Amino acid sequence: MELDREKLLEMYRKMVTIRRFEEKVAELNARGVFPGLAHLYIGEEAVAVGACSALRADDLITSTHRGHGHCIAKGCDLKPMMAELLGRYTGYCKGKGGSMHICDFDRGILGANGIVGSNIPIAAGAALGIKMMRQDRVVLCFFGDGASNGGSFHEGLNFASIWKLPVVFVCEHNMYAISMPTKKSTSVANIADRASAYGMPGEVVDGQDVLAVYEAAWRAVARARRGDGPSLLECKTYRFRGHHEGDPGRGTTYRSREEMELWEARCPIRLFKAKLAQMGILDEELAKGIEEEVSRAIEEAVEFAMASPFPPLESALEDVYA
Repeated sequence: MELDREKLLEMYRKMVTIRRFEEKVAELNARGVFPGLAHLYIGEEAVAVGACSALRADDLITSTHRGHGHCIAKGCDLKPMMAELLGRYTGYCKGKGGSMHICDFDRGILGANGIVGSNIPIAAGAALGIKMMRQDRVVLCFFGDGASNGGSFHEGLNFASIWKLPVVFVCEHNMYAISMPTKKSTSVANIADRASAYGMPGEVVDGQDVLAVYEAAWRAVARARRGDGPSLLECKTYRFRGHHEGDPGRGTTYRSREEMELWEARCPIRLFKAKLAQMGILDEELAKGIEEEVSRAIEEAVEFAMASPFPPLESALEDVYA
């Protein structure tokens, strides 16, 4: 699976975009202009970018409460995305969804979801629809290690396996379900081991290595597109911030600074930058140019959002179905 220079640089650019976007969200949150909770994706960029880079534009994803990275990796426009986060009428969901419920059907983003694990059966349902329409599209379903212990996980994987649905389940195993360590809540060493119970392949991947994630996702996506059914990928990763921005000390009440420093030393962006430099694809001048380009785009997104109106009162019942 040889990737050309442009594809590799685009993957790097998206990882940098996710990191800088989330840092800006943290800043806005600290300033008190960000409504609601901010669950940041910093540290996990290689999972979203690696997995989504294996998809076609018409493929679908379902996302989670920590979904900004998935949206950017799948091609969201930063301006309506930032507007949605700030509750503005120009946002993807007209300011009603906020951080945890962004969707963009035109880009195949079926929606982030604040209810842990609820997107797993949705992904299976979307994949069933694809199969019934005899299309060759694929659904990528992101979820965390905490969701793997819920009933929706088992129901979704069982259903997808029975019907041989074109869905790839991607577990972002960041070691903690809020503050609960996986080793205290999960009976298996690897969540991917559970795949065998449903007759599908399971693979453990280094979630800090974007190319390793891409290669594993590419195989799983190709299998699903052939009609051979679902797969379960477990990406071992780590969130560098707390569960949300109100988590004291970035989560040091339940994890050690030594552990955090070990993972931060394996920053996925830093690792990929070094790899691209070794390949002769990225030098410091080009990296600086990408950083500046990304920073401008994010500042423009913030300006757009801040200049946008809040939803008018008369729109309160629009687009509400339940």
